[in-house]
Amino acid sequence: MSDVVTVPVIETERLTLRAPRITDLDAFATFFADERARFVGGPSDRVGTWQILLRMSGHWQLRGYGLWVAARRTTGEPVGYAGIVNHVDWPEPELGYAIFAAWEGRGYAFEAAEAARSAAAERFGIARPISLVAPENTRSVRLAKRLGAAFERDIELRGETTYVFRHPGAEGAAA
Repeated sequence: MSDVVTVPVIETERLTLRAPRITDLDAFATFFADERARFVGGPSDRVGTWQILLRMSGHWQLRGYGLWVAARRTTGEPVGYAGIVNHVDWPEPELGYAIFAAWEGRGYAFEAAEAARSAAAERFGIARPISLVAPENTRSVRLAKRLGAAFERDIELRGETTYVFRHPGAEGAAA
């Protein structure tokens, strides 16, 4: 009997969405060391970042889906991540995403999140995920809206007010 989950590889025009690798540690450590990572579990030191990569990998194993590393197709260099997470205290599966500072403003976040959302619907039956966004995370709010997600409600999550955005289904309806 084998319980090993194979993480599917998703290709977009400019990105490969793939499983986390040990060689991603430096790029992730740089991202998670910065204060801007506060919206996604940071800031964190190198050991904490290692644990984040382990959680990313473990989520795939336990749930059968998770976060992909978004890497440039031309070089393989990680630019961020996107995918579906559903922690034990989440209200339902979430489309999560983050792009590393050096790669912001190039459309990679939209490209990765859109591909992850499509793959989640096609491969895992998660057709209308939510995105959980801190109200002060204006970049993530803008991206959720650009992806067609509609504000649904506020919730309290881990002691913080959090916006819930609902992503449209395959038919494009955001209601």
